[in-house]
Amino acid sequence: MGQGLWRVARNQQLQHQGYSEQGYLNREHGRRITTNNVSNTSHRKQAQGGIDIYHLLKTRKSKEQEGFINLEMLPPELSFTILSYLNATDLCLASCVWQDLANDELLWQGLCKSTWGHCSIYNKNPPLGFSFRKLYMQLDEGSLTFNANPDEGVNYFMSKGILDDSPKEIAKFIFCTRTLNWKKLRIYLDERRDVLDDLVTLHNFRNQFLPNALREFFRHIHAPEERGEYLETLITKFSHRFCACNPDLMRELGLSPDAVYVLCYSLILLSIDLTSPHVKNKMSKREFIRNTRRAAQNISEDFVGHLYDNIYLIGHVAA
Repeated sequence: MGQGLWRVARNQQLQHQGYSEQGYLNREHGRRITTNNVSNTSHRKQAQGGIDIYHLLKTRKSKEQEGFINLEMLPPELSFTILSYLNATDLCLASCVWQDLANDELLWQGLCKSTWGHCSIYNKNPPLGFSFRKLYMQLDEGSLTFNANPDEGVNYFMSKGILDDSPKEIAKFIFCTRTLNWKKLRIYLDERRDVLDDLVTLHNFRNQFLPNALREFFRHIHAPEERGEYLETLITKFSHRFCACNPDLMRELGLSPDAVYVLCYSLILLSIDLTSPHVKNKMSKREFIRNTRRAAQNISEDFVGHLYDNIYLIGHVAA
């Protein structure tokens, strides 16, 4: 009797708390189902992740097996276009894989002419067994020899039939080449004034502002580090060439080669004055105009002022 009353009281308490026997069983069943669903979902995610990794590894392996694109399978025009972007070293390496493509004469001819714009051999009938790849190696060897000893370098070019023994041909080769050491080139031109004369005539300064033309000139023919006879020779040759390229402007401004010579010297001194950190008191525009017009009285004050502004804004003419 007492135990039966206790069970009734206990059941009423559980029902009040929401924990009846049937409710407990239903909730326990639902919890197990939820746990199983979560577990199954977790297993599916792991399986899905495993599939993703598998496909990733499979794709990577297939790409590794494919390797580089086989240029021989592409149209020849496209293959040559791709190889034309390579330098000589990379093209030699490419020839280990695509020998027929990378050894094509047109590719090596382009490399030769893009680095050495003018050679006497370009305008001759090629000898038997001629190869532009071999010519590139000879040009590279000759340039290295020139940078060590200019005379030996020029003699090497002549011995291989690359250059004719002519000041004009040597001047054209120097003008169209950027692989020569400028210090060695300056020494060579100082000794070979005949080559220097032809080199100056290759410059075209038509419709150029005087300081800009002087900068272009000294980019090809580097000025000496100190003032002397060679610098005076360069400025003299430049003055005559500048006047020859701009006859109308010379008449309009009333300038002669001697006046241009004075202006060039003034521009070089002004460049040093404005750009040197050792010069504390920089030359003013008024001082430059006054000093220049003392040396060349027929020069316009406005023209000299524009010269000063160019150096002040752009920089040295012989850097």
